[in-house]
Amino acid sequence: MSRFPNQLVSPKHNGKLLLFTKRPLLYHWLVAVAFAPASHDLSGHICSFLTFCRAEKGLASNTLEAYTTDLERFNAFQKDRSPVPSTEDLRAYTDRLYRSGLGNRSIARHLTTIRNFLSFLLREGVLTTDPAEHLRGPKQWQTLPKFLNREEIGKLLEAGDTSRPTGLRDRAMVQLLYASGLRVTELCRLGVGDLNLEMGVVRTTGKGNKQRLVPVGREALKALAAYLQDGRSALLKGRASRYLFITARGGCLTRQAFWKLLAGHGRRAGLFHGITPHVLRHSFATHLLEGGADLRSVQLMLGHADIATTQIYTHVVRSRLRDTIEKHHPRA
Repeated sequence: MSRFPNQLVSPKHNGKLLLFTKRPLLYHWLVAVAFAPASHDLSGHICSFLTFCRAEKGLASNTLEAYTTDLERFNAFQKDRSPVPSTEDLRAYTDRLYRSGLGNRSIARHLTTIRNFLSFLLREGVLTTDPAEHLRGPKQWQTLPKFLNREEIGKLLEAGDTSRPTGLRDRAMVQLLYASGLRVTELCRLGVGDLNLEMGVVRTTGKGNKQRLVPVGREALKALAAYLQDGRSALLKGRASRYLFITARGGCLTRQAFWKLLAGHGRRAGLFHGITPHVLRHSFATHLLEGGADLRSVQLMLGHADIATTQIYTHVVRSRLRDTIEKHHPRA
C-alpha cells in the first residue's frame, strides 16, 4: 500500500518508483507509459514529473489531470521534433495553440504547465538551460469576479426544501460555502471530524495538501446542526461514512452533483445568471471586504498561497477609499 492517499505503487520505471493516482485519466496514462517500450519522446520525463507533483508537491488530482492533458498534447506535438524542446519548438507550439482557437486563459494555462515541466527537467539535469525563459505568454485582461449581493444571497439561502433530508443537506452546504469561502472540492471532501460545532470552525485541506482552520458563522452552524441531527442519519440509514455531506446512497457527494443542485436552487430563487460554487466563494470574500475585513485575513481564509491572488477583490477596497478618507482624515 502507498502512504499517499488515492495512490497505487507500481514497479520501477527508468529506475524510479512510480506512484499512480486512482483518477482514471492520469492512472491509465501513467500505466501505459510505465510498461511501454523505451522511446525517444518526453513520456518518461512527463511520468517522472507527474509523480513528483503528486508525491512531493502534493498537488490536487484535478491539477494533475490538467497537467496530464496539457503535457500529453505537448508530447504529441514534440514527437516530430527534437526529444529536447527548444525555444523555437515552444514558440511553434504556442502558435499552434492560437490557431486551434483556444482562449488566452487556456493558452496561458498550457504554457504554465510546460514551464513547470521544464523547470523540473532543469532541476533533474535533463536540461542545461531553460528554453521557456524568454517565452512570452498571451496578455490577459483582469476580469472582476462575479458575486451576489446580500439580497440575492438571502434568496439563495432560503431556496432549499428543509422538509427532506436532502434539503437539510443542501441548505447546510450552501450556508457553509457562503460562510467559509471554501472551494467546492474542499466542501465535498469534508469529513465529519473536520467540523467542530462547539468552537465554530471547520478544518479543510486545500491545494498542495495544506490544511487551514476557517471560522463558521452562527447561521451556518445552525444549518449544520439541523443537518447532522435530522438529515445525515436519515440518508445513511444505518450505514457508516466518514464524509460530512453524503448522497442518498451514503456515498460522498461529488462536486459535479453539487454544481447541479446549486444551479437548481439558483433557479428556484429567481437567479438565472450562472450560479456556481465559485460565485459564492467570491461573494464571501467581497462581503467580508465590504464589511471592513483586511486583505490578509481574507487571504488566509480563502487559502491563497500568494496575496496577489486575493488582490482580485481590491475593487471593493477601492470603492471604500473615498469613504475611509472622509471618515478618518482630519481635513477631509
